Amino acid sequence: MKIDIHNHFYPGGFLEQLKKDGASVDIRVEKDAWGRSILVQGGNRVVTITEPMSSIDKRLEDMARVGFDKQILTLSIPSVDIFPVKVARDLSRLVNDEFAEIARENPEHFMAFATLPFMDPDGAVRELERCIEQLGFKGACIGSNINGINLDDERLYPFYERMADYDLPIHIHPRASRDKETFKDYRLGPMIGFEVDLSVAVVRIVMGGVLERYPKLRFCFSHLGGAVPFLRERMEAGYKVFPACSRNIPKPPSEYLKRMYFDTAGKSGVTPPSFHKPAFQCAFEATGSDRLLLGTDHPFGKGNMVNAVRFIEELDFLSQKDKEKILSENAIRLLGL
Repeated sequence: MKIDIHNHFYPGGFLEQLKKDGASVDIRVEKDAWGRSILVQGGNRVVTITEPMSSIDKRLEDMARVGFDKQILTLSIPSVDIFPVKVARDLSRLVNDEFAEIARENPEHFMAFATLPFMDPDGAVRELERCIEQLGFKGACIGSNINGINLDDERLYPFYERMADYDLPIHIHPRASRDKETFKDYRLGPMIGFEVDLSVAVVRIVMGGVLERYPKLRFCFSHLGGAVPFLRERMEAGYKVFPACSRNIPKPPSEYLKRMYFDTAGKSGVTPPSFHKPAFQCAFEATGSDRLLLGTDHPFGKGNMVNAVRFIEELDFLSQKDKEKILSENAIRLLGL
């Protein structure tokens, strides 16, 4: 069995609404020379809407060809955080309703993580409750920063408290760094900027005491946690040396990292997708097979779906049991399927 914890889909209603609401954040939906819809922000193309991104029939066709059983649908950029609060609330509800309809029509193949208006903390909790209790969602998706708000910010505590009550995962997806100047050249943003911001999010959740305050929270980080597996020992050293690193946590960072999950999706923004054996081996040594989840980042990057599975199946240092855990068993356990 194969369960994809990390992929993206753009519901049709959301794209139509962007034509009306996108102007509030300088986003336009246009057509390129080949007649494809593109999202343009500040004069720059940010997403090309290909058929696998917006057609559920095409998605099912791709899954059948590769042999995927189930995907957990999430929205990609732009999510709703950048919009004015009322617009963000409406867009969140629209996306979640469309994802729920897809799951109702194809229950054996799709579930979803909630899209939430985090700039409205109370509204985010209300929409979360609707998604979990009425729509049957199995978790929520959040960016590595929320319009510049760090993930250890107290404004997110009501959301964390509710997610701890539900005992469902929070999937953390990279967002553009607030430091745009550093990453403006050479496509540094999607190449390494996303991974830097993801790494910062992991460290802030650990050293900010989020998991100490809410021990039942279950975080799943995209892209093998950015650089965190590689930098794990530096986090340990920082905890021992710098008082600021131990102010909020009574145990070393490794104790909290043991409770996190990481998906195997290749680094986003790279075509062909980068499923790199040494990077995966570093994450495997840091976490073990019980905390790794199959992710494809489909449909970003040509061939992600087939390569994500082939990559795991061909790793010579994984046992067959390890592979089964990563491809589906860990997700079944985490999502309570």
